[in-house]
Amino acid sequence: MTTTTPPVTLDDVRAAAERLEGVAHRTPVLRSRTLDALAGAEIHLKCENFQRVGAFKFRGAYNAASRLTPGQLSRGIAAYSSGNHAQAVALAARELGATAVIVMPEDAPPSKRAATEGYGAEIVTYDRYGGDRVAVAEALAAERGLTLVPPYEHPHVIAGQGTAALELVEETGALDVLLAPVGGGGLIAGSATAVKALHPGTRVIGVEPEAGDDTRRSLEAGRRVAIPVPRTIADGQALHIPGELTFSLNRRLLDGIVLVGDDEIREAMRFAFERLKIVIEPSGATPLAALLTGRVGPLPPRVGLILSGGNIDAARFARLCGSGA
Repeated sequence: MTTTTPPVTLDDVRAAAERLEGVAHRTPVLRSRTLDALAGAEIHLKCENFQRVGAFKFRGAYNAASRLTPGQLSRGIAAYSSGNHAQAVALAARELGATAVIVMPEDAPPSKRAATEGYGAEIVTYDRYGGDRVAVAEALAAERGLTLVPPYEHPHVIAGQGTAALELVEETGALDVLLAPVGGGGLIAGSATAVKALHPGTRVIGVEPEAGDDTRRSLEAGRRVAIPVPRTIADGQALHIPGELTFSLNRRLLDGIVLVGDDEIREAMRFAFERLKIVIEPSGATPLAALLTGRVGPLPPRVGLILSGGNIDAARFARLCGSGA
């Protein structure tokens, strides 16, 4: 009988943690008696909105970029992203003395584009609803001799993202349930890899916006399923198909997917601001929305949430949370 070693293991996540030590922030784990009372459980919030670039993405980007050869770094790095991975690669490149070219959708949030440019990256835009960002980035990388660091389809990226959950359970001990957003699937794949290896009894649940349920559909079908590019306020989760590598991990490790609507995401953002005193972007708010709406069902005693990011400008935050528009 033979066994196949998975593409990302707990050892890979631990190696990423060592590489990130002193470079990435060890983000805080927030507790709230109000939230515990509402949920009827002990809730632990891993606040990746306090990570460098304002999101978990720096973990994977730096872990992957820091492993490039001096020659690759001298030629530069390419990436594609709606915002958070863009900023993460731009900052990682700057930290490593490299240049970065980022393919971003034309309708990316202006604050995310401005931050990416602020880290020194060159921006190349494409039409999210009619173009193929992967093809654009691959052609650009080939033309300029750049090394592509994808947002989730890479073992080093996935391992880096998993360090968020590794830190969480190092601080809290075993959790009964872990909730995390699902976009391309890298964060939850790395998180599940780490948590399941350390505490096999922990259930790992992904959260998607209702309009972008490609991973839920894919898990139900047993294969990757493409959907139209979703229109949702959770721009970091507006993907049309799960990653091939991430799906191979998630179909084995995840215990389920729950969905939340845009209005529920707004309410979670508002709750985080008013009651927890933190700002989270729409994608980062989806696990909290799932918790507040009871989508996960009756909760066991100890629950962890990864709030994946907080990159949203004041005007958009006010528009989403103030008027509900």
